[in-house]
Amino acid sequence: MAKQGNAKLNECVDFLTRVEIPVLKQTDRKLAILSADTDNLSSRNIAQVIKSDPLMVVKLMRYLQHHKQRAQEHEIVEVEQALMMLGLENALRRVPAKPSVEDLLGREHMSALVYLLKVTRRAKVASIYAFEWAVRLQDLHYEEVRIAALLHDIAEILMWCFAPKKMQRIKSLQTKDKAMRSHHAQEQVLGFSLHALQHALAIKWKLPKLLITLMDDDCANQQRVRNVFLAVNLARHSANGWDDAALPDDYEEIGNLLHLQPEEVMTIVRVDKKAQAN
Repeated sequence: MAKQGNAKLNECVDFLTRVEIPVLKQTDRKLAILSADTDNLSSRNIAQVIKSDPLMVVKLMRYLQHHKQRAQEHEIVEVEQALMMLGLENALRRVPAKPSVEDLLGREHMSALVYLLKVTRRAKVASIYAFEWAVRLQDLHYEEVRIAALLHDIAEILMWCFAPKKMQRIKSLQTKDKAMRSHHAQEQVLGFSLHALQHALAIKWKLPKLLITLMDDDCANQQRVRNVFLAVNLARHSANGWDDAALPDDYEEIGNLLHLQPEEVMTIVRVDKKAQAN
């Protein structure tokens, strides 16, 4: 059974390595508008658009890692650095914001598109939390933490793109059995867990080791990884509504991270929540 699971996992990793990663249609629209305004075109404003789309970020990172220059001594995790390393015009040409997720899934998989957009939204919210907390913790490399939170669930997003029917089956299993753990449902349908897929993709795509560590929940004893882990949890639970039963525990754990009382965490979360609309 383990061998069969590994075979399925390897097959999926190979497929996702060959395929062109789609991005959100709004990313293409925004980048096109910025590209047309050559007088104000900059790495900073292009990066802001890219960082709103986890698919576009991982697409850029994958391209960069497979076209690393010998002179590149340090791992690059930040989007702005990646754009500067590749050259802005070259990056936009070599890593186009196409195809779109919306065109890929089309009307046939409209419900899958809805789920995918929810996960990408959740990823963006998590990245905002992680960024804000990293600043509070005086983490000078807060952008690395932001990107790690944004990409934490990229395997799930990719599977909604390319295996929507299987992802729907996983959802159905968990709906019928509320006690079923996510990884059990995933292994039953896919033959592997999304966590295993994510780790295998990161290795195959040679993503920066720092990024792999920051996205690894098993390393949550490290402060920066715990920041990402708790930001992802808060984004996931609050997406179910601000009365979700898991939120009080989230507030307490975040409080331990930030050296705040749970009530204070609730206050700053509400403040950060306003930034999510921007």
